[in-house]
Amino acid sequence: MTTRAARYLSLGAGVQSSTLLLLAVQGRIPTFDAAIFADTSWEPAAVYQHLDRLTGIARRAGIEVVRVSSGDIRADALDPAHRFASMPLFTLGPNGERGMARRQCTSEYKIKPIKVEVRRRLGYPHPRRVPAGVVAEMAIGISVDEVHRARDADVGYMRNVFPLLDLGWRREDCLRFLTKEGLGDTPKSSCVGCPFHDDRFWADLKTHSPTEWADAVAFDAAIRHGCARAIADGHPLRGQFFLHRQRVPLDEVTLRPHPRPADTPGCGPWTCPHDTPAVIGRGEVA
Repeated sequence: MTTRAARYLSLGAGVQSSTLLLLAVQGRIPTFDAAIFADTSWEPAAVYQHLDRLTGIARRAGIEVVRVSSGDIRADALDPAHRFASMPLFTLGPNGERGMARRQCTSEYKIKPIKVEVRRRLGYPHPRRVPAGVVAEMAIGISVDEVHRARDADVGYMRNVFPLLDLGWRREDCLRFLTKEGLGDTPKSSCVGCPFHDDRFWADLKTHSPTEWADAVAFDAAIRHGCARAIADGHPLRGQFFLHRQRVPLDEVTLRPHPRPADTPGCGPWTCPHDTPAVIGRGEVA
């Protein structure tokens, strides 16, 4: 027998998950025991400002917004004493080989802390076993146009549900709804230094958020020869890492921001819009 022990929202603070939170506040979908935001500590300032706004809206409706974290992804990558959860950095081998590092950051900094929090709230923190039949619903903001991302949970104590699919809503429906509710400026959730950013993002960051641009430029330079832990262990990268696909220092890139749709998906715990990149080992280049 399965007992639903709780109902949570995976809150990435982007368009779809913000829509779900507001729908719950308005009573248009069942409410949540909590909305869980996995904080990498390197989101753009606009995302944290929006999250604060959502927290106030949710609090007035009796929904707790909780922030969880596995650490500071930027600081951890530069810490020689910390294990590096690989980011999908662009690589350039010693003979000009071009590849990408494997992506572990979403699992480590977004999915893992949410699972830890769900287990804690169910009363069975690791390493205690969650009894069979004790299940928490996890609402995930996947809309009809992204139905291919909807997957079952990979643990027995969580059951993924997709309220936007039940409603038949597409991303543009969410945008219209948020605009009507005064939240049409909902930002895209993603790390400042995500290698998947396109030139339009980098150009906007450089122009409108010079402090964050400088932060990304500094990080790009710092990871050029691999993660700090590998270098400290005597395993420097056989090649170079870059944040930009041109594989030159970020502040030397000739940015060519092409037109794109007015809104593009961000990176949620279970909704990163990018395919898994090619896998390479530590100190290797694809």
